[in-house]
Amino acid sequence: MLDVCLLGSGGMMPLPYRHLTSLMTRFNGSNLLIDCGEGTQVAIKEKGWSFKPIDTICFTHYHGDHISGLPGLLLTMGNAERTEPLVLIGPRGLERVVNALRVIAPELPFPIVFREIQGPEQTFEERGYRITAFRVNHNVICYGYTLEISRAGRFDVERARAAEIPMKLWSRLQKGEVIMQDGKVYRPEDVLGPSRRGIKVTYCTDTRPTDTIAAHAAGADLFICEGMYGEPEKAKKAVEYKHMTFEEAARVARRADPEPKQMWLTHYSPSLVRPEEYVGEIRKIFAETYPGRDGKTAELDFADE
Repeated sequence: MLDVCLLGSGGMMPLPYRHLTSLMTRFNGSNLLIDCGEGTQVAIKEKGWSFKPIDTICFTHYHGDHISGLPGLLLTMGNAERTEPLVLIGPRGLERVVNALRVIAPELPFPIVFREIQGPEQTFEERGYRITAFRVNHNVICYGYTLEISRAGRFDVERARAAEIPMKLWSRLQKGEVIMQDGKVYRPEDVLGPSRRGIKVTYCTDTRPTDTIAAHAAGADLFICEGMYGEPEKAKKAVEYKHMTFEEAARVARRADPEPKQMWLTHYSPSLVRPEEYVGEIRKIFAETYPGRDGKTAELDFADE
């Protein structure tokens, strides 16, 4: 199961009732963040989740509302006596930007591993996640992310017995391990059926609509998409500042093939006080559209087959 929490749904500036942009996921004892706006620590505490299991932080881009919470978070993780490495993933310039922010957090008891994204798309494997970064269309280099949790095929007991594979090796093969024992090699494909459908979450913010976003959102269990403006009269402003309206986000979701199961809107303009007022019309385009809010959570499980 993958837990997903939209920690902050605001853009540009924090408000008393809305934190800045951040998403947190939990899987198999490991936590992942996408973006770390000002107030992310407060949002995590409000949710009741923990800082210490955060192993990977992905950044869409380096505007302040997406990264300004990082120095304080690093200090808190250090004060919690963390020693395990922390992986940071982001666009070109990642190490330079983070080290500049670390002027106020210079000494940490854990190493930071920098993974700068190369080119328009790149995939990383981290702690059970397949993380695909894909370029979007903002006024600086910016990426969306697709998180995928793979699921192996069913274990075939009869095949394992027919191949005389010792029972003590079954669990290791089921986890994908290749085992050599007593001069024999045992492989997962000897006992596993075809791969089954996993879990997929696609997240993008600070962008104009693109075909790439629709392609990555295809078949997602959850698509979290920027909807900076709900008001139709803000369409020109969205074009000027390279953001999206609710309507544009819904059309991206509708264009995905197959469509995502549901879409949450996020990264609201400070002027958008009640986003839920605009969702009714948008559902005529994409029915499974929901307004994101701080602390909104989903538990995504593997489909029964």
